[in-house]
Amino acid sequence: MELPYGVYILLCGNGQFYSGFSRNIAKRITAHSNGTVRLTKDKLPVKLVHVSLFETAQKAYDFERYLKSGSGRAFMKNHLV
Repeated sequence: MELPYGVYILLCGNGQFYSGFSRNIAKRITAHSNGTVRLTKDKLPVKLVHVSLFETAQKAYDFERYLKSGSGRAFMKNHLV
């Protein structure tokens, strides 16, 4: 059985939220925390605040893209974090 794909939301040290998706959430969060991810390395520390799991990469990717839209950011702030 393949692992599900996950969309995660981080609260960054500067108070901003960052969303991404990965097949290995734990490994990806560790990379963010260690400062090896370019987009969050200057926003440390990061804290995991939400994870949604999906059966396919496409569904996870679509949800992550939605969260980065205007209405998706509003949904995230009102319902997920």
